[in-house]
Amino acid sequence: MSSQVEQSLENLRTAHNKLKTELAKVIVGQDEVIEQLLLAILARGHCLLVGVPGLAKTLLISSLSEALELDFNRIQFTPDLMPSDITGTELLAIDPESGARNFRFAPGPVFTNVLLADEINRTPPKTQAALLESMVEKQVSAAGKRHPLPDPFFVLATQNPIEQEGTYPLPEAQLDRFLFMVRVDYPDIEEEREILRRTTGQVESSIDKVLGAEELLAIQEAVRSVPVADSILDYALALTRGTRVRGGTQLPFITQYVNWGAGPRASQALIIAAKARAALKGRDHVAIEDVKAVAHPVLRHRIVLNFSASAEGFTADDLIDRLLREVDPAAAVGAGLPGVDKA
Repeated sequence: MSSQVEQSLENLRTAHNKLKTELAKVIVGQDEVIEQLLLAILARGHCLLVGVPGLAKTLLISSLSEALELDFNRIQFTPDLMPSDITGTELLAIDPESGARNFRFAPGPVFTNVLLADEINRTPPKTQAALLESMVEKQVSAAGKRHPLPDPFFVLATQNPIEQEGTYPLPEAQLDRFLFMVRVDYPDIEEEREILRRTTGQVESSIDKVLGAEELLAIQEAVRSVPVADSILDYALALTRGTRVRGGTQLPFITQYVNWGAGPRASQALIIAAKARAALKGRDHVAIEDVKAVAHPVLRHRIVLNFSASAEGFTADDLIDRLLREVDPAAAVGAGLPGVDKA
């Protein structure tokens, strides 16, 4: 590694500790959620947070953007939201001197560094799809012109898993654009007691700035420079291909419970997220444990289960747990392992 990359990674580790300190001022617990959210940002990926209302998902995202000194916009997704409400629209402008008329583009709230798409599944597919170009190509097309988005750019979306009436589930193609799906669970009793202390009094905490946009961009570049051995690549491939019913696996429990497995984007996500985790943990290389640690948030939204899985109460996380047990890293060399082909 170059000295510049090493310095950026050292800055990351220092900033990580400061970020945890600042977020702890307003967020109680949720350490794993915070770490996965940071990993997604370091890997330049978008993140979908799934949890019931009241678990501070919105507060966490807004607080993180504040600590990172990034521009932040929030969109409340509703059934009547239109695509132009997200991306912007062409407006008729009149020159006050000449009276000449022309159209100018008025940017929408997507033109920011961090976009909170709150309750993204409460808006129709047409409006959900308005985010796809922004998420993949970091731009907006309007009236035949391309408008680049600020750099860095992240979509951090929230979704309520229990309220299904009046919702529009995200299509698999759009779910695949999220690097992580992060599950936000209830706090334990001590954490919930601390939440009560903090939120029912008069003390308000402010968050200090930790990282700017330029520093974050340099760290993101450094993360991609973390080396990864071929054996780690093979293990990531074995996990991804191990979820496939067609052309990838012969594992009995996969064929029993899965309709469609994860695609190549999942393998890419496993590696880049593992690089980010290795850098965050202070290591100069990716280890098997890094891939295992990010397997659940990377794979859980990319696996389509069948009716048998639903009937037996078998979830994507259950499948990933079993996959991690049965896929031996030592046997994954060449993307082959017992029950998984090398094609």
